[in-house]
Amino acid sequence: MKTLIIILSLVLCLSNVSAQHYAQKYYPETDSMAIKKIQEWQDLKFGLLMHWGAYSQWGIVESWSICAEDVGWTKRTKGNNPDNYTEYKKEYEGLKNSFNPVKFNPDKWAKAADYAGMKYVIFTTKHHDGFCMFDTKYTDYKITDKGCAFSTNKKANVTKEIFDAFRKRDFWVGPYFSKPDWHSEYYWWPKFATPDRNVNYDIKKYPERWEEFIEYTYNQILELMTDYGKIDILWLDGGQVAPLSREEIVKIMMRPDYQFMHLQNQDIRMGELKKKAREKQPGLIVVDRAVEGPNQNYLTPENQIPGKLLPYPWESCIISGGGWSFTPDAKYMSTRKLIYTLVDIVSKGGNLLLNIAPSPEGIWDEAAYNLLKEMGDWMKINGEAIYNSKPLKPYKEGKVCLTQQNNGTVYAIYLSEEGEDTPPSKIWMTHYQPEKNAQIMMLGSKMQLEWEAVGKGFVVNIPELLRKNAPCKYSWVLKITQ
Repeated sequence: MKTLIIILSLVLCLSNVSAQHYAQKYYPETDSMAIKKIQEWQDLKFGLLMHWGAYSQWGIVESWSICAEDVGWTKRTKGNNPDNYTEYKKEYEGLKNSFNPVKFNPDKWAKAADYAGMKYVIFTTKHHDGFCMFDTKYTDYKITDKGCAFSTNKKANVTKEIFDAFRKRDFWVGPYFSKPDWHSEYYWWPKFATPDRNVNYDIKKYPERWEEFIEYTYNQILELMTDYGKIDILWLDGGQVAPLSREEIVKIMMRPDYQFMHLQNQDIRMGELKKKAREKQPGLIVVDRAVEGPNQNYLTPENQIPGKLLPYPWESCIISGGGWSFTPDAKYMSTRKLIYTLVDIVSKGGNLLLNIAPSPEGIWDEAAYNLLKEMGDWMKINGEAIYNSKPLKPYKEGKVCLTQQNNGTVYAIYLSEEGEDTPPSKIWMTHYQPEKNAQIMMLGSKMQLEWEAVGKGFVVNIPELLRKNAPCKYSWVLKITQ
């Protein structure tokens, strides 16, 4: 009781402290191959995330409706018995049998993502519900099981098909893998009720069962590290599966969505797992999301962009339209918004991981293809301001973001507002000034632009001819050669 009082007191004292992922302390990697890999990953800048599973057939949020927590995203809206948890869960798990994405064509996805300028892909091999989108030997709750309608298709092992298709276009690949598994009897033991997202039995009382869960988790991850070619990133989700100190318990309890009464020390010995995974995949980047410590090689703020430069590797994972998983009639962000998002993130030293959710038939919405096409048109002209770039103070000022290359070239990226369809007559900054003899051009044009120093900043004149014949839409980039 005394410990609980102390913890609750700490919560009250720290109630104004941000609990977002990017507020965590970063622990630098020590493995030399992984350090090099992380540095290379930081230069890629733009990746694709895909949430896909049997749940896509209902067009609901992935997994969460079988979690008994009373929060908005767990609301049950589909099925014949949404008000009967036991019957609902049975029907939800039965979606495995009818899952039949016969229009699945990962080559088309890879081609579109490649054109858009994406460089790596993270795919949901297993979400929290435990349904495996790969041919695991350790459960029959998987897409390749004979009970699944798609199991006889030659592309049934969709994880392998996706990774192979994207590797052909020189993408880095990585499995998203949920550490909690709500289908496994070693995590949600049928002997007990499942009041929240956590393991539903006392680990201290039943340590042998917890060891079975650890073994199950290791076996599945090592399958992915062994049977699916070169793996660059292991992207783990489910931050509650972690060793918990008092300070970590406080941070978790600060989250408004967390049911803290069932907190346990859910330690799966991540250091040991990381070592085993890297024996299979040397230099592997490991992202143990939201778990502060040495197994989180980069941090992952979710659906948000930090307001300032972050001095360590990070990636914002952002929904492009609808939800993380397939949403009927999803509304996608505009190309202008996507460019703005990417530039804002890159100017602060981060990467963008953009989520696109396949349908139950295995296709993307046409709106997603259109978004990537327009994004690719912009990247073809302006990509040199994005890839391999580094932040440059003041990073962002008004409508202008800065990036730079190692050779000293600076890029001032003007982000237009809605309805602003041509470059302005002048672009200026007050807290960055090029060197005296610098030359300035707009990417996509060979026209030398006149500029002058003003105070501690500068102003560039954009001629009417260039304004009327801008090389791209939505955002224009000034290349400053020092």
